[in-house]
Amino acid sequence: MVSQEEIDLTPAYRPGMLLETVPGLIATSHSGEGKANQYELRGYNLNHGTDLATFLDGVPINQPTHAHGQGYTDLNILIPELLEGLTYTKGTYNADVGDFGAVGSVRLNYLNVIPDQVSVTTGMFDFQRVFAGGTRSLAGGKLLAAAELQHYGGPFDASDDQRKENLALRYSRGDEENGYSLTGTLNHGLSTNTTDIPVRAITEGLIPDGFGSLDPSDGIRATRGILSFQVHQTLGGGQFAANAYYSHNELHIFNNFTHFLVDPVNGDQEGQFEFRDTTGAEASYRLPAQLFTIENELQFGVLTRYDALQVGRLPSVKRIPLSIGQAANDPPSFSDADQVELLSTAVYIQATTHWAPWFRSVLGIRDDYMRGADDDLLASLHESTGNGNTPYTNSGVAQRNLPQPKGSLIFTPASQLEFYASAGRGFHSADIRGVNQTRSLDLNLPGTPLIASQIGEELGMRAEFRKNLSFTLAFYNLDQSSETIIDPDEGTDAPGPASRRYGFEVNATYKIRRWLELYGSYSADHTRFKQDFDDGTGHLGTYITDAPIATGSLALYLIKLGPWSGGLEYRYLGNFPLSSGPCNDVSVANDFPGSGPSPNTSAPNCAYAVAHGLTTSGQLDGKGFGEFNLDASYAFREGWSTSLGIYNLLNVKSDAAEFTYVDRLKSEVAEFPDGRADTHVHPLEPIAARLTVTKRFE
Repeated sequence: MVSQEEIDLTPAYRPGMLLETVPGLIATSHSGEGKANQYELRGYNLNHGTDLATFLDGVPINQPTHAHGQGYTDLNILIPELLEGLTYTKGTYNADVGDFGAVGSVRLNYLNVIPDQVSVTTGMFDFQRVFAGGTRSLAGGKLLAAAELQHYGGPFDASDDQRKENLALRYSRGDEENGYSLTGTLNHGLSTNTTDIPVRAITEGLIPDGFGSLDPSDGIRATRGILSFQVHQTLGGGQFAANAYYSHNELHIFNNFTHFLVDPVNGDQEGQFEFRDTTGAEASYRLPAQLFTIENELQFGVLTRYDALQVGRLPSVKRIPLSIGQAANDPPSFSDADQVELLSTAVYIQATTHWAPWFRSVLGIRDDYMRGADDDLLASLHESTGNGNTPYTNSGVAQRNLPQPKGSLIFTPASQLEFYASAGRGFHSADIRGVNQTRSLDLNLPGTPLIASQIGEELGMRAEFRKNLSFTLAFYNLDQSSETIIDPDEGTDAPGPASRRYGFEVNATYKIRRWLELYGSYSADHTRFKQDFDDGTGHLGTYITDAPIATGSLALYLIKLGPWSGGLEYRYLGNFPLSSGPCNDVSVANDFPGSGPSPNTSAPNCAYAVAHGLTTSGQLDGKGFGEFNLDASYAFREGWSTSLGIYNLLNVKSDAAEFTYVDRLKSEVAEFPDGRADTHVHPLEPIAARLTVTKRFE
């Protein structure tokens, strides 16, 4: 569990970075502040949230069959001042964790009561933020209201011009054992995105400083409203808890990843869109149960979720959609419009049994059922044979259920020392469009499952050597039946081959003084596909691209030393492979079919492809980053306080994200019919400072 105090002390310059209080988790960005972050944990590039289940007041934030990425998790909806804290899990071992949660899950909760307050922030790169909130007594309960307004230009040549508004209204009654809350939130965001750019655009002088854009019209417009109800009640000797919610989401993202690779006339900007309504509910019951002299705690749970959405992708120029006639150069797969319905249900039971004072077990079983139905609104286009298209359709129905046994054995030989062994099955769901499309192509390959199974094991220890020194160590393994692959050509995720990850994670907290705490975490990870994979750039191998070999953090917290508080943190993302392996002759011929010695012939081999600038020869690797962030606060009398945040304190020049894929610049259209493989980078933000002044009315 992470407390509200730890969250407050964390120096974070975007809301998603508050999740970095989860050991080993890094939240970075590759395309502007208005988009969901890119998350890294336990050797996974989780993209925008594929294997990180995230909840706010019990409402799932991940969105399946999303316009931009499976499990998309946009945390711009968070208002940091309202956070009570967070709890997290890792691995496949908890019966109350389902879709997207096999690598990790995070549950965030809002407070019921906050002091009346107003804060104003101003900072470098045209940053302004205003927050106002407070609580009033009403009808025996508490009414909380809060509003956040933010604008951010950013360090890029084309201003992000991010405009964000968040509103929250919450009514609550009761206490920790018996009570309820009703919460409404509304988020609206609008911004420009500076997408990752090919390195040659920098070295050839098109964007010499690396902070420019090849398509400044890229951007995002997002709206999300949530209404949720939570209740908890002592019932029959146990504790009952339930929540229900409704969410409405509208999203338009405009990205141009490949520039002029697909359409040499209009360019490759695509407008991804979705209109989604989600309803769901969950209930659980915890009951102490003693069998003879053996103490048990039983937990029962049931949940359901229904998504109805229209989702798709259309070619565009400067955010204006193109007609099918205007986009005649595009393959049919570059346009999508689908009407989708998704239903998921689950039941679970988990028993915690204290067999002896030094030994307990946690055993559970969960069963998830999912059904997806897709109506391909562009079926006539997709089923055509023009422009070299292999006919397919997204239409169809898919369903699957997955039983998931889970268990942990915990040994406590001493009051301050604990060992555990855990194992279990989890899963993530797949985009229903890809499931149906793969099946419709009839390639005599195993079909993409709607539910992709993940099996994990973990050994670990927890120790408190002294009252002021705690330590944890975990060794983990996770086998995944279908790795999610980022597809830059379409800006979406696609199912890939099976994979395996193993590694270790170590965390330590040292309370130096009552007011001074040192915290550190480090995760080392080994990641591979279980079979060779062609990454689309002429390279073949078992490396999983953009999967980090290590993540970590080191932080020093100053906790209420008189009027002073603050945090100094070093956050670290290790290196990662950019290609699945070295150049391969067969892959080059497959990935560059029209770039050979004569028109319409394949590149014959790697030597030819490298000599003609199509790709590079060996294994490609990307570099991570490390940066220091500082936040210092001073409390004056009469409710006044101020804080100063300085981010990227040493002004490290590095990349926040790197990818390798095929694109084509406008000047290369005639010479490179299949484009060129290149590393694409998005720079780490330079040193920046923000000053906040807060007035509390207490």
